[in-house]
Amino acid sequence: MGFISWIVVGAIAGFLANQIMGSREGLLMMIVLGIVGGLVGGFVAASVLKMGSVDGINLESIVIATLGAIAVVYVVNLARGGRRGFR
Repeated sequence: MGFISWIVVGAIAGFLANQIMGSREGLLMMIVLGIVGGLVGGFVAASVLKMGSVDGINLESIVIATLGAIAVVYVVNLARGGRRGFR
């Protein structure tokens, strides 16, 4: 997937994860967490679950990246001392 696609999917995933988790990250952090979440979600989906991957701008990629971003936001909130990862 191209660099621009990663940014687009990461931005979408980061936005959705922040909305679901109730986090209040800035735009840049939201995109970074979304991209990292896409990497995590893509790795877990492809390597562990043997299904799908983040390989383009499509619904499957966005769902996988969003689930990965939710996990990343949860861990970041825990590391910051958040209330069980949720706000």
